[in-house]
Amino acid sequence: MLLIKNADVYAPRALGTQSLLIGGGRILWMGAPRELGELPPALRERAEVLDLGGARLIPGLVDAHVHVTGGGGEAGFRTRVPPVSLGRFTGAGVTTVVGLLGTDDVARTPQELLAAVYALREEGLNAYGYAGGYHVPPPTLTGTLRGDLVFLEALVGVGEIAISDHRSSQPTFEELLRLAADAHVAGLMTGKAGILHLHLGDGARGLELVRRALDETELPPAVFQPTHVNRRRALFDEAVALARRGCPIDITAFPVEPGEDAYPADEALARYLASGAPAALVTVSSDAGGCLPCFDADGRVSRMGVGDSGALLATLAAAEARGLALAEALPAFTSNPADVLRLPAKGRIAAGADADLVALDATGGARTVIIRGEVHVRDGAAVRRGTFES
Repeated sequence: MLLIKNADVYAPRALGTQSLLIGGGRILWMGAPRELGELPPALRERAEVLDLGGARLIPGLVDAHVHVTGGGGEAGFRTRVPPVSLGRFTGAGVTTVVGLLGTDDVARTPQELLAAVYALREEGLNAYGYAGGYHVPPPTLTGTLRGDLVFLEALVGVGEIAISDHRSSQPTFEELLRLAADAHVAGLMTGKAGILHLHLGDGARGLELVRRALDETELPPAVFQPTHVNRRRALFDEAVALARRGCPIDITAFPVEPGEDAYPADEALARYLASGAPAALVTVSSDAGGCLPCFDADGRVSRMGVGDSGALLATLAAAEARGLALAEALPAFTSNPADVLRLPAKGRIAAGADADLVALDATGGARTVIIRGEVHVRDGAAVRRGTFES
């Protein structure tokens, strides 16, 4: 058992100074310091005490777009990114990830993805995955997308299906509808999110296929979640319009060069929140482990980087620096993705919720990270490491 004292709690709503009692992987009790005396003495005596000294305590970040097996491969086998290790997540304050396959869904397989999700779970991280990959027809484990979602507990939706991108399989409108319907029906059968997580490229068609789906079919808007929507400014405007119709949208915390026709994630988040679109429908993810390529006019990679979950806390700090209150920006990294993914015990600090917590240092970095009641990072240093981390 763990007793946390003197925490300035953002749940993500600002609650002020609170104490928390943690046991069995959950938050058992939370209250103001003066209420500590209400706890039975035996509980207080048995618990390890962690005094945060007034540090800000936030829910563990939910990074819902991660290449846990490593992404890349657009410029040959040597450009395949290695799998992401546990410490790359925990050191960045990430306590829950959703893994997916990207451009390479041939050498990278659903079997490999699921194995990587299970490995991260064994090491103490909350980990889930998406069925399918970039291309249509998508690779599966059971033979159908619905089968994968119904029978494989760790899989919560379908993605990342690529549209408006020269690397996509150029799915037709009918093919996209079939994928969305499979995701939706499987979600109904299982209580899972059942979302279709859509990779958006630089193509001029943008979100045209999703608009048609909302206009011409009975599928609910909540099924469609476009990601990378801040990669072009016009695309971002399209995405905000879809959010007004009920679609959750995902901003990517990738680097943006000065003068580039894109919005940095902190600016995109601020613009979204100022737009009047539903605040609960915007999320921010990192694309950790994914290759961040730039292409020339012939579609060949000219340079590349690699996504990192550390971009989330950096984006959160940048959003605060531009004037957003922490309680206003934080839901996009915590409670919003948890709600979109139908993970009700994640992304919030409350009695009964999972004990996934991050104490921030003075710079906004991860000072202490707790996952299901287990301390992974203490005073900025990892105390639990992945199997192959030194």
